[in-house]
Amino acid sequence: MRRAKISIIGAGNVGATTAHWCAAAELGDVVLLDIPATEGMPAGKALDLFQASPIVGFDARITGTNDWAATANSDVVVVTAGIARKPGMSRDDLLSTNAKIVGDVALQVRDTSPQAVVIVVSNPLDAMVQRMFQVTGFPPARVIGQAGILDTARYRAFLALELNVSVEDISAMLLGGHGDTMVPIPSCTSVGGIPVTQLIAPDTLEAIVTRARNGGAEIVSLLKTGSAYYAPAAATTQMVEAVVRDKKRVVPCAAYCDKEYGVGGYFVGVPVVLGSGGVERIIQLKLLPAELAAFDKSIAAVKELVSVMNRLTA
Repeated sequence: MRRAKISIIGAGNVGATTAHWCAAAELGDVVLLDIPATEGMPAGKALDLFQASPIVGFDARITGTNDWAATANSDVVVVTAGIARKPGMSRDDLLSTNAKIVGDVALQVRDTSPQAVVIVVSNPLDAMVQRMFQVTGFPPARVIGQAGILDTARYRAFLALELNVSVEDISAMLLGGHGDTMVPIPSCTSVGGIPVTQLIAPDTLEAIVTRARNGGAEIVSLLKTGSAYYAPAAATTQMVEAVVRDKKRVVPCAAYCDKEYGVGGYFVGVPVVLGSGGVERIIQLKLLPAELAAFDKSIAAVKELVSVMNRLTA
């Protein structure tokens, strides 16, 4: 049976770690691409990772390149390209530079892998996935943003710490924009099936939500010279697996919503069924009034971000 072909655009920490986990899970053969200015770097990382395969015991071909031709006919393209956030820099500060980078990548993806499912990881996420969609012209189901899984993972991890329970027993859902404007859904959060509101006081739960919202910024402030990559790469790998193995996973992703939730044609974090076709279905939740109000506020922030990007790229 033919292995899936997974191309990862951007061989920095997030891209290389995603390549590592995709290969180790034998999700397919991996192409790790970076810009010509990094000549030799993606090939070196790919060779190093391939040489680990006899030790770890995975069968996958890993190629590092600066040539887009090597990515041709990919099943999944993961886009991590862009400058990273620095201390004191908001996601919005990244907008102009990364919109140009992602736009250039989108043109190459459109021409080399016209049938691929594209997973965008670049920040600011909600605008960058919209940019990918605008430039590729791909069906919206095949353009997806990785955000909700990461935000939910942070939320679940902090809940597990607070309750001193296994992370495996925490089930949660978050909606809306990535990071600062994400919307926790307490009515969809449980611990071993027990509603979280029965286990954690409201003020403590709100503090956990705030920490999850600021999860990326907290790591940036600690690292000083970089940003998170283990958790973002793990979240991305989960999405890749859902596509290449047609898992039909119910996960939060930045998906194109038009009539859904009354969004009107933007990519926002919502629960989806993720399979071989990309977003196979958007699940519409019945939100409580407070949850709906927060979600509407988050959608407004996404629309404003995209509006600014559109002016900058016009």
